[in-house]
Amino acid sequence: MKLTLSDPQLLSCSTPLLAANASRVYDACCSETYGGLLLSTQFWNTYTGLESQGQKLPANQWTLHGLWPDYCNGSYTQYCDLNRQYDPSPSPNTTNGLRNGTVVPPWTGPDIGTFLEALGKLDLLTWMNKYWINQEDPNTDFWSHEFSKHGTCFSTFDVPCYGPSYVNHSEVVDFFETSILYYKRLPTYGWLSAANIRPSNSTNYSLSDMQTALRKGYGAIPYLGCSEPRYNTTTAGLGSTDTGYTVLSEVWYSFNVYGRPQEGIWVPRNASGSLSNCVKAPNAVRYLERTPSSVQ
Repeated sequence: MKLTLSDPQLLSCSTPLLAANASRVYDACCSETYGGLLLSTQFWNTYTGLESQGQKLPANQWTLHGLWPDYCNGSYTQYCDLNRQYDPSPSPNTTNGLRNGTVVPPWTGPDIGTFLEALGKLDLLTWMNKYWINQEDPNTDFWSHEFSKHGTCFSTFDVPCYGPSYVNHSEVVDFFETSILYYKRLPTYGWLSAANIRPSNSTNYSLSDMQTALRKGYGAIPYLGCSEPRYNTTTAGLGSTDTGYTVLSEVWYSFNVYGRPQEGIWVPRNASGSLSNCVKAPNAVRYLERTPSSVQ
């Protein structure tokens, strides 16, 4: 049996696909097999650090972080093809994140934006500079990192899948466009705003209310990530056993796909494992306003 897009029952991480994968009777270009649990991830940052260079954040919009291919059990791999390693600062700097892993050499060639320019993808480049924003470093470094660390770990973006008509770096463009396809379906700011949860430097929110708002919009519970400080180190939480973080910073939406991720046929699913590292105490999560000078 060879899996193709004409097999509508072949959902990533489903029993038929896992069985075919185990038997090595599949077309890995037509169904995602390396990592069938996909995550579309977003950031909420309040500044970029490069405002003086024109690198700013979009108004009333979370920014795109990436598209990740986790294994069906929630584990993952990274930097899967060092021949397509374009990250100038690999993190981690080995393929398994350990000292005994294969070293990921820093990319010293032209930035990945030049790949898009060479393929005439100027509109795509403009969009990415508006919504796919890095912090403290150029946007192109971030895009290079996301493709090299995660994009190379999709079976459906492998160069052999493009056949004899392959154009150099066209899979990079496809990865970016596919990442954007899912991002555009996930209006985190709007879903939270509809529940009267909006950025504020004076009002705090409850994690449970945020989860309810996003589940209503998405149809499943995403992972919500927060950053320091921990609640039990704050004045409000002093002495508490709740060690969750207090500043909302990211969201990860999990889903499976039918066929190739490029087709956009998805099935949302709840986050696997922990649903959040944020504080669980009521009205303790801070969803901070962006610095006015950091907004486009």
